[in-house]
Amino acid sequence: MIEQTFRALSDRTRLRILHFLRGGELCVGDLVQLLAVPQPAASRHLATLRKTGLVTVRRDGLWCFYSLAIPPSPFHRRLRDSLHAGLDADPELKEDSRRAAGRRGAGGCCPGQSRRASGAAQARATVPGERRRE
Repeated sequence: MIEQTFRALSDRTRLRILHFLRGGELCVGDLVQLLAVPQPAASRHLATLRKTGLVTVRRDGLWCFYSLAIPPSPFHRRLRDSLHAGLDADPELKEDSRRAAGRRGAGGCCPGQSRRASGAAQARATVPGERRRE
């Protein structure tokens, strides 16, 4: 499991996805637009992240919404925190965060649904007893 997690983290696109999801839940269409990759490529990256337990998916009709998973262990929690600290220093990812926030503010690819769901996704990504970072 640890090897698969680090393998999943070794890809720049997957790191960008994790960084986008740090701000809350996004649908596949939003991620495709933000990453500027074809939908099948985004779905493959999301499947890898889902298999390693780094992200979760919520289906709502035809839409799939992805969010960060609750870390299953103290190791995973420390890894997540270290990863976020490292990604925060990356200039490209800072720009990614700005673009993702704008997309969320505009309602994303499915207006109303992703904005309504993002609060619940952030609550799920917060481990009980931890303070959620805004």
